[in-house]
This record gives sequence, structure tokens and C-alpha cells, in this order.
Amino acid sequence: MTKPEVINELAARLGLGKAEVEKAVNGLLDVISDALKRGDKVNLVGFGVFEVSDRKERTGRNPQTGAEIRIPASKNPRFRASKLLKDSLN
Repeated sequence: MTKPEVINELAARLGLGKAEVEKAVNGLLDVISDALKRGDKVNLVGFGVFEVSDRKERTGRNPQTGAEIRIPASKNPRFRASKLLKDSLN
């Protein structure tokens, strides 16, 4: 499901205009992104937890040449689904 499909579905379920729903969805995504940038966790009870994980610097290989390359440390977003969400899928 794409972002426009989510917006259309929410607009239909809530009986609101697409522009209003798009603002709300974009606002939610901005809030989550900003919190992750600050290093905060975002816990949506019954849905899951968004958090940042640190990846250490490591060595990799260029698949074309086989030469070793250094892959720098990075921060990556991570999502863990709640038990309630997992149970609803099974």
C-alpha cells in the first residue's frame, strides 16, 4: 500500500477530505522522523516501537573487484511490531 492509498483509505473511513488527511499523515511522519533524529523512541501502544539503532563500522567487499572496503558507522531506523499487532496477523 502506498502513501496516497493510505490517505485515500483514511479519508474514506473517517469521512474527511483528502487534503486534511494528507496533512495529518505528513504531520505524523514528521513527528516520528524528528523524534528519531533526536534519538528518541516512538512507542505506539498496540502497534509497535520506532527507534534508532547504531551500526558499527565494518569491512565489506566490492562484489565486482573483491577488494576490501570500509563501510562507515551509521544510524538506522528500526521498527519492532507489538505483540498485539503480531497476534492480529496470525
